[in-house]
Order: sequence, then C-alpha cells, then structure tokens
Amino acid sequence: MAITEAMLEDFTGHLRAVKGRSDHTVRAYLGDLRAFDAHLADHGVTALEEVTLRDLRDWLGVLAAGGAARTTIARRSATLRTFFRWALRTDLVRHDPSLRLAAPKKHRVLPAVLARGDASALLDVAAVASDDDEPVAVRDAAVLELLYATGIRVGELTGLDIDDVDLASNVVRVIGKGDKERTVPFGAPAAKAIERWLTGARPRLVGALSGPALFLGRRGRRLDPRQVRTIVHGLLGEVAGAPDMGPHGLRHSAATHLVEGGADLRMVQELLGHSSLATTQLYTHVSVERLKSSYAQAHPRA
Repeated sequence: MAITEAMLEDFTGHLRAVKGRSDHTVRAYLGDLRAFDAHLADHGVTALEEVTLRDLRDWLGVLAAGGAARTTIARRSATLRTFFRWALRTDLVRHDPSLRLAAPKKHRVLPAVLARGDASALLDVAAVASDDDEPVAVRDAAVLELLYATGIRVGELTGLDIDDVDLASNVVRVIGKGDKERTVPFGAPAAKAIERWLTGARPRLVGALSGPALFLGRRGRRLDPRQVRTIVHGLLGEVAGAPDMGPHGLRHSAATHLVEGGADLRMVQELLGHSSLATTQLYTHVSVERLKSSYAQAHPRA
C-alpha cells in the first residue's frame, strides 16, 4: 500500500481545516486516492516515493479506456495534484510527480433551464397545491419560491436557519462553498411564501429535533437535499412540456433569467457565490443559445 490510511487521515484533516472542503468533496478525494492506490498495487508500486508521472498517466489512461467521462478524469487529475502537493509539503515525497500532469479539458455543457413561462407555471402549481393550507404543501411552495428567487444551491437552502432570513429586508444569509458567507436578496412572492410557512405551517411540523432549521420534513427534522429534489421533480411533472430537472436546474434557470433581464455578470456572480467569473459567464452562452434557437424558429430566412 503506497497510500496508507494514516496518510489519508492526515490529508482529510488538511482538506477540511485548510481547504475548507465539504464532506461530500472529501469523500470524493478519498475514493479517488484509494482507487489510485489499488492501481499502484496491481503494478507493484508499494511506496509513495516510487510513484512517477507515468504511473499517474497510466491510471488516467485506464480510466479513459474504460469509458470514464472527461469530467471524471479531470476531477481525478485534480485529486492527484492536490494530494501530491500536500505530500511534498509534508515531506512524504521528495518530488511531486503530478507537476506535469495535464488534465483533459472539460466540455462546457450548457445547462438545461426552464423557460420563463414554465418557471411561472411551476410556482403557480406549487401555490395552488398549497391552497388548502396543508403544511407540507405550504413548505413546498416556499422552497420553490426561495430557490428560484435566489438561485442558491440545494445544500445552502437546507442549511438555512430561521434567523438567516430577514423578512424586513427581504434578504437571506447563505453559507456557501468553503464556508463563505454571502447575502442574497429575494422578491415579494418569496417573502410572502416564507412568511406563510413560518407563521401558519412550520409550527404544525415542529418536533423535538427541529432546532432552528428553516425548512422541516414531515417528521419535524431539518429538510434534506434528497427531499428537496423529490419536491422539485414532483411539481415539475405537473407542468406540461417543462424539462425534468432538480433544484440545480432552478439555480441555472434563475441565473439565466437574470442575465437575460440585463443583470450585470459581476452581480450574478456574487448572488450565486461563484469564485470565478468564468463560471458565471456560462449563463451568457445559455442566453445566446436560447436567442439563436428562437431566431431559427421564428425568422423566415434563418
């Protein structure tokens, strides 16, 4: 075993304490490294110091030959580079074999987004479903309104506490990737839906394990991302012709509609919590593609 469990434990501490990586990301790193270590063992490499650039390339080549997606190979390349940089700094190796490891370029895939009409229809479906004041339906309407109004990630939404929402100012305090905090505004429809949830519906679901969580499940526990995905998929299924998507699709839709409406890219970057403007610029391409598609359908000489 070239990569020992003790190394992985120390590396985990580095990822969490220094890099601020989420539990999900840490699990992905560890899974990649264990898979790489198994590859090394199959090829007789038993010490970390023995690992060469060729070993790294061989493993990625095996993955590619096995049909792994470019994004998967790119992520695993990043794992190797992060790990060996850390190993060099902690004197586990005398040289970093990943210095000249090139990652495959990712294909920029344009995300699926809802048309404005479909987004409105989705929110209308949720509102109508909540007309009888059933607590879960009222919650679902508030969840969808807040997701679309703010473009926050599903994990950010489920991590919200009641005190994170300021209904007097219509803003929500969000803890994003790397524990970075940002403040995101929302409009009157979302504010109305949240207030209705807090005053009339949430109290009927509160239990011993509710704590300060903003959104609760049927049993009074904090709502989790899986439940939110079920909510979005289920209600979107009631909108004729709308593409099936999860909460991240609502994030893409919100961002795209902001850009189409003339919002400044830097502002959208801040709202979404993107560390790089290049990520936000993808929504410009989405808008252009939608414009070209509409042109092709409508113009007689397209």
